[in-house]
Amino acid sequence: MTTETPSATADERGERTVLTGKVTSAKMEKTIVVEVQRLVKHPKYRRVVRISKKFYAHDEARQAKPGDTVRIVASRPLSKLKRWRLKEVLTRNASAE
Repeated sequence: MTTETPSATADERGERTVLTGKVTSAKMEKTIVVEVQRLVKHPKYRRVVRISKKFYAHDEARQAKPGDTVRIVASRPLSKLKRWRLKEVLTRNASAE
């Protein structure tokens, strides 16, 4: 009797969550703070409300600067607060350069 251990590839696990937001801070070592905004309908007043949330993301190459628009992807826990990794920098902040 032979048992095969299934090796889970990225295709079998499903897609990772990807978010797009603006870098608000890059002062930590290899860590950036990304603010992601989304539009939600208010449950009582039925108005569209802008909700923002901060995410801590790992930036190994320290390539993101404050004001940049970036794409982050979910990952395993890297520290107490970091659960995301920087995937790519979409647009650069013109005033920072």
